[in-house]
Order: sequence, then C-alpha cells, then structure tokens
Amino acid sequence: MEFTGGERLETRITSADVGKRVSVRYVTDSAAAGGRFTDAVGVLTSWDGGVVTITRKSGETVRIAELRLVAGKVVPPAPARRRGPAATFPELSRAAARAWQPVESEALGGWTLRAAGGFTRRANSVLPAGDPGLPVAEALEVAREWYADRKLPAYVQTATGAEGTQELLCAELERLGWRPEVTAELRIAALAPLADREPGPVEVRLSRDPDEPWMRRYQRFAGEGPAVRHVLTAGPSVWFASVAGTGEVPAAIGRCVVDGRWAGFMAVEVDPAQRRRGLATAVMTALARRALDEGASAAWLQVESDNDGARAMYERMGFAVHHHYQHYRQAEA
Repeated sequence: MEFTGGERLETRITSADVGKRVSVRYVTDSAAAGGRFTDAVGVLTSWDGGVVTITRKSGETVRIAELRLVAGKVVPPAPARRRGPAATFPELSRAAARAWQPVESEALGGWTLRAAGGFTRRANSVLPAGDPGLPVAEALEVAREWYADRKLPAYVQTATGAEGTQELLCAELERLGWRPEVTAELRIAALAPLADREPGPVEVRLSRDPDEPWMRRYQRFAGEGPAVRHVLTAGPSVWFASVAGTGEVPAAIGRCVVDGRWAGFMAVEVDPAQRRRGLATAVMTALARRALDEGASAAWLQVESDNDGARAMYERMGFAVHHHYQHYRQAEA
C-alpha cells in the first residue's frame, strides 16, 4: 500500500495475515453518498464474512466491509523502545502484577485467576499470560464459576498496542459477548530524571506501611474490606509517601513498589484544595529517589485513558505510553 508519491494503491493483505500489524485505507461510506478515505493501523484480528476487523493500540475495534478497502499492507511491529527505557510487554505485565497482588489466586493453565474481595478490577480479574489449556470459551466459563463462588463478577485483563500484546484474545472476547468497561495506559520513563526534579519546600515522609491518615486520604479505601491493606502492602519493596495537611488527613500521598530495575508508582493523590502546588511532583520525586537508592533505573505507572489531567501531568514528567490495557466483562443478556 502506497499513500504518497502518486503510486498505485494496492491491497496487499489477505485473511492469512490475521494476527499481524497492518495499515489500511478504506472508504467510510459509499462513494455515491460522498464517502471519504480514512486510515486504520492496528492488529488484523479477523477477516470473516466479508468484514475486516482491526484492533488499534488503544483497544478500539474497527470493522470494515471488505469491499470498502482501498489499500492495505503489513507493517512492522510497534517498537519496544519508546521515550522511556527499552521494555517488553511480558516484563512490564509481570512487574505490574507483582506490584498489585490479590488476596488469593489460582492457575488455569497460563491464566491466573485473581481475587481480593472486589477491591479494584486489577486484583479481581483474570490475567491471561499464556494458554489456559482449554478453548477460550471453556476457560471463560471456568473463570465465571470461580468468581461466582466468591460473589464477584468475572473480568479479564488484556493488553493492546505493543509487540506481544493480546489483540487476538480481545477479538475473541468480543466475539463471545464480552465488552471492555475500562481502558487505561501503562506509561514508562527513565527514573533518574524524575528523581532529579526539584521537590519544592514541602517535606515528604516515607514509610513502609500506610498509617491511618494515609488511608483516609486514599480515595479507594472508603467502604472496602480488609483486602485493601493486603493489596497495598504486598509487593517486592513497597514504600508509602505522604505530605502533611492542615488537619489529620495528608495533603498528598503516593505509593511506590521497587522491583529490580522497575519502580511502579500508584495511589498518587492530592487534596483538591491543595492542587497546583507541586505536591504530586514532590511525592513522586521522593519516591523516585528512594527507588534509585534501591537500584531501580526505570519507572512505570498506570492511568485511565479518560483521566486527562493526570495524563497531562505524567506527560510533563516524561512518561510515555508503552501499551494500553482493558478489563473485559461479559455483557448482560
């Protein structure tokens, strides 16, 4: 497929290319209705019944009638190195899982069923890191029963947008009636530039355990059971940061898990009345310095795709998107 230079447009992809990353040009509507050309880049996840399905890096699914294809070609996988350190999806997936551990888990082949009393989807979802040893539909039924026994909805966490991610599984989930409820970004950055930032005049206190004031600032704590403290404190090397507020509740908090070369940042929250004072930067800088002391060199964090304020802040701090992840839940009948 050539889009420039006046060369002839060609469709150079077939159904045999399912699973590969492609770029296509197609007509959005019929030519008679004044349709226009547009492009789509992503993984070719199906070519069936005259319909081509492409999953973008964000997890969005694009369905195109075969007759509307104007051009298409296979393109190289997205590079593993972005603006941050070199990182593979499996490496980051394992680090993220170790940083947010469930209360209980059970293996289903290469899948892991995780539960933590309903506290966050990340700790209460299937992590599909390989072959479940069963057809996907059967494995999902086993997962549904496992979560039903715990009075929890069944979620499956998938990833898209990097080499080795799970676009084909996403397509199969959608075919079986599962739909994504939440989409988030996993971002990475070099750790030293973050630690070198000027933290400002505020004092950041670091500790190994979240005290009661820290928990009162943490917005997810209200109404949750004992699983919260388990999830927060489990991990290879966990640190909690807080900045004193005017009362008993901190003005800002944060959490960092140091795991080999990686430092994962979570639960960074600031009192709404104290925002735009650099408190989030101060918290992350203090945690980054501690992580450097423990031998880490790279940073990661997760942020929901619709949280524009946090995404802009992390962009300024040097965090770039490595991949997206989604939590699928079976649609109600």
